[in-house]
Amino acid sequence: MSERRHFAGRWLGRRRYAPVHELQLALQAARQEGRAGDTVLLLEHEPVVTLGRGADASHVLATAEALARVGIDLVETGRGGDVTLHAPGQLVVYPIVDLSPDRQDVRRWVRDLTETMRRTAARHGVDGGPVDGLIGLWVDAERPERFGGADASGRLAKLGAIGVRISRWVTLHGFALNLTTDLSLYSWIVPCGIRDHGVTSVERLIGARPDARAEARAALEALGAVVGADTSFEDLSGIPDTALDLARVAAPAR
Repeated sequence: MSERRHFAGRWLGRRRYAPVHELQLALQAARQEGRAGDTVLLLEHEPVVTLGRGADASHVLATAEALARVGIDLVETGRGGDVTLHAPGQLVVYPIVDLSPDRQDVRRWVRDLTETMRRTAARHGVDGGPVDGLIGLWVDAERPERFGGADASGRLAKLGAIGVRISRWVTLHGFALNLTTDLSLYSWIVPCGIRDHGVTSVERLIGARPDARAEARAALEALGAVVGADTSFEDLSGIPDTALDLARVAAPAR
């Protein structure tokens, strides 16, 4: 019988995008080479617009200079998907885990991340689910307590985004779930290239203001339950970016 997976969660607090992206790349390489175990980074980002591999530049509605003037970074990244936004109040989860040997299915992994977000949102009475042809977690903004699919929704809205990259079956990037995000920031982009439906947050739907750290722990446990992994959680939010190296962050190799 194979050994049960273990996901080591690392809460990083609030960080700019670039150093965390570099950390992800280092963790992925270490995981591929067997120098590290499965590690899940959980955090909030400072405001940043990111462009995926297939991004349409016209979906960014301002220049990099204009974004910088209002405190928003603009970064090109290697994840899948189009244009998205990260900002405080949004829980970002980056699993750097090996899907070998029994979960080597990209669509299944996307479904796993969607289900993880669904379970996390359900803690607050928000019901969501997938929509055919649209990646992410979706809700009915008019009736957030019950999601019956796209056709049965009064006003479809996106609560969580997914963008992944998988190399040698080790994952990179992950999902972003809007908890208390300032939704006005989305006016700078066409989120994920979707013009027909808006974005929302748990706060906008029910008025509650979930704590990102508490939701990070809950999301880690949900991901473990979905995938069939034990989990552990460590708070590294007080460590500066310069000290977030593999020796401090990576899970021990198993």
